[in-house]
Amino acid sequence: MSVSLKNAMIIKPFNAVVYGGDGDLAFRKIYPALFHRFVDNQLPNEFKLFAITRTDKKHGVFFQELRNFIEQSAAYDYDKGLIDVFFKKMRIIVVANHTEADYHELKTAIEEQPNYQSVYYLSTPSDAFGPICDCLKRCGLVNAKSKVVLEKPLGNSLASSKEIHQKIIKSFNENQIYRIDHYLGKETVQNLMVLRFANHLFEYSWNSEHIESVQITVAESLGVEKRGDYYDHSGALLDMVQNHLLQLLCLIAMEPPAKLEADFVRNEKLKVLNSLRLYDKDAVIKDTVRGQYSRGAVNGVQLNSYLEDIEKYASNTETFVAIKAHIDNWRWKNTPFYLQTGKRMSARYSEIVINFRSVKHNVFPLQGEIPGNQLIIRLQPEERIELVQMTKLPGPGGYRYKPISLKLDYVDSFTERFPEAYERLIVDVLRGNQTLFMRQDELEAAWIWIESIVKSWDESKLKNVLYEAGSHGPGDLIMDKNQKWLRHTEDDFKAI
Repeated sequence: MSVSLKNAMIIKPFNAVVYGGDGDLAFRKIYPALFHRFVDNQLPNEFKLFAITRTDKKHGVFFQELRNFIEQSAAYDYDKGLIDVFFKKMRIIVVANHTEADYHELKTAIEEQPNYQSVYYLSTPSDAFGPICDCLKRCGLVNAKSKVVLEKPLGNSLASSKEIHQKIIKSFNENQIYRIDHYLGKETVQNLMVLRFANHLFEYSWNSEHIESVQITVAESLGVEKRGDYYDHSGALLDMVQNHLLQLLCLIAMEPPAKLEADFVRNEKLKVLNSLRLYDKDAVIKDTVRGQYSRGAVNGVQLNSYLEDIEKYASNTETFVAIKAHIDNWRWKNTPFYLQTGKRMSARYSEIVINFRSVKHNVFPLQGEIPGNQLIIRLQPEERIELVQMTKLPGPGGYRYKPISLKLDYVDSFTERFPEAYERLIVDVLRGNQTLFMRQDELEAAWIWIESIVKSWDESKLKNVLYEAGSHGPGDLIMDKNQKWLRHTEDDFKAI
């Protein structure tokens, strides 16, 4: 017997208020996500969408630009007339300052639908979160049905994160706050839960007795592009590790939750974060690598260095970081977790590799040591799961074998369109499901671990290792003997 989740989790009528409503994120991700869910009949007929801008922008220009983004994002057949229907749900409101006078138009518009839930999406710098939330509260626009969505970065330290939180909770309760991390909305990341907790084969062997190491890589082929000013104040550690990579680590390492409900899941993730071994001066020298890309070339195309990209003569900001992390608990004691992320690397890809231990006794000694199995979970550019196992080569002449991948390719296996990460996350906000969103105590626990690295880097004066733009980066410097990063190629993954 099948149950329709779409009918079981009905979205109630809503007002969606997008601050930074004419910004890049809103045009590329937020509005297209809502449009695709609208086309799929997942949104109710009763909803309003307000784009909050600081300066006036001509309606014709705004909607033509948005039409271009929507059409580029829609790689499927749909009635193009639905774009105009969707646009009729939208309204641009100029809010120059966070005062009650400037909020009058928004307040009047929202009060036209007093029974709607209101979702305030803050696609703005975090220093605006407090003033926005405060003004919403003073204007009477926050009630029990209200929700607020926060985009990263949520501060640049533990102290600043706490400060931001203290300002927000004056207006919203914790159960109304949605801290968004788009990696958690990816289909393959979602499948981690099912892979682990619905398959005895994996959950039985999901521990240090059977797993030798775990590798998590988020590699970017682009440089800092137009984000130079922001990036030079954050670096790879704060931009990627503090949120994306740590959240992936939590989903891999967490214990099974008693229920698939928000706080049960987040409680288990918090336990992982609290079990991460902190770093001191000696540990960061041994178990971390900082890197910065220098000039390089890909397919004969010359690439600038990081300093050239940000137009500075000197900067100690890392564009690459590799970390050997340890989780000190019963399940993962002595199993290293290798985290790696970098700009201007050889290819754009994100993957999780579970390296299983080799068999205890080799009955095929003539071919040498038998490598362990690998479970490879690729998040992008295409989503798929591979199980690498040893397989006998056909033909006579004894037992000759090599590793062969069993592949679950989402594109080949499922014909329907996959919703983008933001589609899934925004729908969860509208439904009131916080499972895929960080709680404040999770965020603080992550910052404690990150700051142990930052402080120890400063104390040890650890310098950046230069790596050529377009290369694999210097991550192998922290790998143990016989351990190597699994590399991405166009056809397959290969250990080099």
